[in-house]
Amino acid sequence: MTGKPQPAVGTVCFKGDDVLLIRRGTKPLAGDWSIPGGRIEFGERAEAAALRELAEETGVTARLVGLVDVVDAIFTSRTTGAAARHYLLFDYAATWISGEPVAGDDADHAEWISPVRLAELPLWDETRRVIAAAKEMVSKSST
Repeated sequence: MTGKPQPAVGTVCFKGDDVLLIRRGTKPLAGDWSIPGGRIEFGERAEAAALRELAEETGVTARLVGLVDVVDAIFTSRTTGAAARHYLLFDYAATWISGEPVAGDDADHAEWISPVRLAELPLWDETRRVIAAAKEMVSKSST
């Protein structure tokens, strides 16, 4: 399959030491835990998309702290091994303002995850790295 990378966002939102994660309800990652996020709409700024996706998937509002990283998420075909989907993820760090997690949009579950539980969850290595980098960014911004 040929195509173009799809621009998307993720928001690593913290409430104290807990991070807000969702369990995906749709393909390609149905059932997997991840940070809330999704595609950037045409004409939408990345920062606005990050806050919109956070609200749509979790019902939570937050304040963005900054851009953590830009990550390639490339999914391959199980039959051919060729790239089937390619997302360019703009991942932002954020701190909670209001709202309690309620799964919405394409998430089937949303919850605050403690550091102890986070260590036990099966996560993509890049997700784990971005969460750690976001936590450092949030800690530095509050000092």
